[in-house]
Amino acid sequence: MTELSFIHRFEPATDSSRPPLLLLHGTGGDENDLLGLGRTISPGSALLSPRGKILENGMPRFFRRLAEGVFDEADVKFRANELADFVTEARKAYGLEAPIAVGFSNGANIAAAMLMLRPDALSGAALLRAMVPLSETPPVDLAGKRVLMTSGAMDPIIPADNAKRLAASLSEAGAEVQHHMLPTGHNLSQTDLQLLVKWFSEQSR
Repeated sequence: MTELSFIHRFEPATDSSRPPLLLLHGTGGDENDLLGLGRTISPGSALLSPRGKILENGMPRFFRRLAEGVFDEADVKFRANELADFVTEARKAYGLEAPIAVGFSNGANIAAAMLMLRPDALSGAALLRAMVPLSETPPVDLAGKRVLMTSGAMDPIIPADNAKRLAASLSEAGAEVQHHMLPTGHNLSQTDLQLLVKWFSEQSR
């Protein structure tokens, strides 16, 4: 593992037609959590998987929160920029194009914040159980960026209207957003997996 600003795992690409993935875990996960998911949804992609630097009761996260669903927005902005800087470092170290972020929960929220604050760091994003990361969306041009969002209609953590608001704000900024509201809770389902595989097969054409 190359020494960069985040503890991370990296797996080189075995299929150059597949985009590199930036894998961003949920609360309490680590850099190993989403490697299997990455291999399944985009076989052959280079995988870059950092560990969040914030600890909440010993559980890694990508930014601080004040309570469930209440984010420390100053920290969100700082951490999104810090993670985007890491992506720049890793691209140089490993010879990567701009990756597509694949984030779950807290990882999806930091990916959404990166799209809003540092859009050049990512070529697109798959946001799994994401919510609005910043109360005011900064002016940003996301034209040409493809975003997949999957949300749970029965998610006890993320209200459906919050997820819809995030999808709308990304669309308004020019992103090509596919948003699926699934009959499930906060955990990922088989349907999430099928949607991801289909979406990624379209990315590498």
